[in-house]
Amino acid sequence: MDLELRHLRIVRAVADAGSVSKAASLLGLAQPALTAQLKRIERVLGGALFERDRHGARPTRLGELVLARARVLLPAAKELQDEAVRFAHAPSPGFRIGATNGPILGGLVDRLAAERSVSTYTSWSTHELTSMVELGRLDYVLTGACGDSGTPTGTLLWETISLDPVFCLVGESHPVAGEKEVTLSDLAEEQWAVTPGDGCFADCFAMACARAGFTPGTIYETDVPTCTHLAQVGRAVVLCQATHQAAQGLIMVPLAGAPLRWRQLLGRHPTAPDAAWVVGQAKQAHMEAVRRSQVYYDWLVRNPGYGTAP
Repeated sequence: MDLELRHLRIVRAVADAGSVSKAASLLGLAQPALTAQLKRIERVLGGALFERDRHGARPTRLGELVLARARVLLPAAKELQDEAVRFAHAPSPGFRIGATNGPILGGLVDRLAAERSVSTYTSWSTHELTSMVELGRLDYVLTGACGDSGTPTGTLLWETISLDPVFCLVGESHPVAGEKEVTLSDLAEEQWAVTPGDGCFADCFAMACARAGFTPGTIYETDVPTCTHLAQVGRAVVLCQATHQAAQGLIMVPLAGAPLRWRQLLGRHPTAPDAAWVVGQAKQAHMEAVRRSQVYYDWLVRNPGYGTAP
C-alpha cells in the first residue's frame, strides 16, 4: 500500500480529535474500521504514530513528523484542487496586442474578439512595443518594416504577414489623381508627408528617390489626420501602405515598379496564446484589407508575380 492523501487526513483527524473513537465519529466510520486503517498506515510508515490508552491518543515522535508534513500537504492539495477547478471553468485568456500605425489591426481585433477578449496598445515606436512583449506586458506586436530589412532581432518570434508595395495619396485635384500609376520621378517636385516611426523607412525613401534621380523636398512627419489634410489641400503627397483606405477627397495612386515596399510583421512572446491561429487570423485580416482596397487589388492583377496574391 502506498501512502495517500486520505491516509494523512486520517492521521490528522485522530490527532485533532485526541482519540480514535472521536475521529471515527467525525469521519463517519466505525471505530474498528478506523483502527484497522490506522494500523495499515503505521505499517507503511514503519512505526506507531500514536500512543493510545484510556485517556486517548497522543502523537509519537514519528506521528509528530507525519502530522507536520500533513498540515502542509493537505492544505496545499486543497488549494491545488480549488485552483484547478477555477482554471477549468474560467474564460479562455484574452489577447494583448500592441501595434504601430497600420491598416489591418482593426480586422485582426474584429476576428480575435469573436473568440476571446482583446486589449490593444498603440505606439509609433516598434522598439517600445517589442520591449513590452519581451517583458510580458503584451502577447503580440503588429508592426512593419521596410521590405528588404528583414525581421527585428531579439527574443520575440516573428512572422511575415505580407509584403506590400507603398503607394501615394494625393488630393482629387492633383495632376496625377487620374493615373493608374506614376513613377517616383514624376513626383520629384512635391513635398511629402509621412507618419513617424523608428525604423529605416526614411532612409529607404531617400535612397529610392536618389535612384529616381532627385532629392526629396520638405518631408512632414506627423499624425494620420494631418497627413490627410496636407494631401487634401495639395500641400504634400502622402506615402501610404497599399492596403490603406483613402479618406474622402483623396486618391491612392500606385508607384510604378514598387520602388518602396512594406513588410507587415507580427511578433509574439514565446508563451503567447494560440500563436498559429493568431498568425492565420492576421493573414486573413490582411487579405480582407486587400480586397477592400480596389486600387491595390487592381494593381495586383496587373502585377501577378508580386508577393501578395489577390
